[in-house]
Parts: sequence; C-alpha cells; structure tokens
Amino acid sequence: MIAVFVLRRLGAGLVLLLVLSFVVFCLLSLSPGTPLQALLGTRTASPQLIDSLNARYHLEDPFLVQYGHWLADLGTLNLGESISVQSDTPVGQILSERVTVTVQLALYAMLLVVVVGIPLGMLAGMRRGRRTDRAVSLGATVAISAPAFVLAIVMLYVFGVALGWFPIYGTGEGFADRISHLTLPAVSLATALSAIIIRQTRAAMLDVMAQDYITFARLRGLSPARVLVRYALRNAALPVVTSLGLIVVAALTSTLFIEQVFSLPGLGTLLLQAVTNTDVPVVQGTVLVLGGAVVVINLAADLCALALDPRVRHTAKDGA
Repeated sequence: MIAVFVLRRLGAGLVLLLVLSFVVFCLLSLSPGTPLQALLGTRTASPQLIDSLNARYHLEDPFLVQYGHWLADLGTLNLGESISVQSDTPVGQILSERVTVTVQLALYAMLLVVVVGIPLGMLAGMRRGRRTDRAVSLGATVAISAPAFVLAIVMLYVFGVALGWFPIYGTGEGFADRISHLTLPAVSLATALSAIIIRQTRAAMLDVMAQDYITFARLRGLSPARVLVRYALRNAALPVVTSLGLIVVAALTSTLFIEQVFSLPGLGTLLLQAVTNTDVPVVQGTVLVLGGAVVVINLAADLCALALDPRVRHTAKDGA
C-alpha cells in the first residue's frame, strides 16, 4: 500500500534526523570555544554567575547527558532558548522569523529554474545537434561551472552597484519591494540549478524522442504539439521531477552563501552566526528544520513519481 510506503519513508526520515542531530551535537562539542564564553559576554565571570549558567544550561554534565536533556526537551516540542544569537529568546521564535526569507528565496529561485530550465532543456532535446542545441548546451556548461557565491558577487556589483537596477541588501517591505530585493539573490541561486535541470531535461527528451511510440505517433499523422505533450513530455517527466526534488534541496542548502552576500536575514545567516558563537540550541534547531525540509521534499518527489509512472507505483506496492 502507498500509505505503508509513506509511513516507512517518514520513519526513516525521523531516524535520519535523530542521527543528524547527534552528529551535529558531537561536532559542536569538539569545536573550539564553549557556550559559557558566549553566555558571559562582557559580564564579570564571578563564581556565582558561572555556577548558575552551568546549572541552567547543563554545561558541566557529560556529553551524552547534555544531549539527553536536549532530546527530552525536543520530545515536548521545545527547541530551547538561544545562548548568544538572541539571548534567552526561544529558538522556535527565532526560526519562525528567519525561515520566511529563506523559503521565499528558494521558491523564487525554483520558479526561475522551472520557467527557464525545463523549456530550454526540451528545446535542446528536440533539436539535437542543431545550433539551438549547441547554444543551450554551451550556456548550461558555463552556468554550471560558475560557483553561486562568485556569481552573486558579480551580479551584486554589476546590477546593484554599477547599474543600480536592483537593491543590494535587505529584504524590503511589501510584495513588490520584496520581489525587487530577492531578484538578484534568486537569479544567482537559480543559474547553476537551471543548468542542471536543462541537462537533465535534454537527456530525458533525447531518450524519449528516440522511442518507437514517438515514431508511430508521427506516422499516424498526429500534430507535433500533441506528440510533444501527450507522449514525449509525459514520459520525460519522471526523471525531471526526480531532479527537481534534488534541486529544491540544493536551493535550500545553497542559500547560506547567497544570504551572506546580500545580507538577507534567513536560515543560512542564522546558522553561520550560531556556529560562530557556539549557540548549540539554535544550530540544532536550524539543522532540524533544514533536515526535515529535505525529508519532506524527497518524499514529495517520490510521490510525484508514483503518480506519473504506474510502474513505480507497482514497485512501491510490492516493496510495502
């Protein structure tokens, strides 16, 4: 049953998140510096203050005991309070304030990827070996070779500073202003991702257009538009949808660099601040949110694949 398949995937995702949280907790415990330094700040390190901070945040407990306290709080949907990023502020509140920018940026970038990448990939696949195919393939190769943060800096200087077409930092106020502020970051993020989907779509179209059923459809006198939509596009959609799931994940994880370049207050910037200041609760909460998004996105991509291809549905039922 499909329901069993979904439950198994969700269960595996929960286990993955648990392992991920433990690994991150281990890495933070091995990193230089201690949360106590961030908690003290500019205050005088009196013995009474140190003892109270150690007791409140369990800083003197063994590593596994500290992780156990954090896990127990997580069981009650309590992510703890920030140590240094926004002292004594609930992590859930901080994440709710930051996640909007990251989600909007990722969705904007994905819209550009879908609108630009899929049509260009289809066009290149249908015109194999022609000038259009060579031009699109060359452009995709150049785009995929450019690191996102380097492209972001170039676009920031050219279109933000030199030409002044777009704002160079911040998120703006209102819908139109937000779109204007996120355009350069979204284009920087979407360029390399569009190149990936172009190459994937082109490969899928080349494979489909060489199949016998496409030849028979043409011999039957069907219009090129009907052959493209009903036969070619539908059969090429499965690998493209699978790639889109991975690209959405890449868009979320790549926002770290883009947000730093454009001074966007999103999850990427928050994660960097928290790691720098050894803010364990904020790091753990951010990693859980990003990891949970990866699990959900991959599950959604698999469900789309089940809907598109009956063979995949039968395989999922047999596996369940």
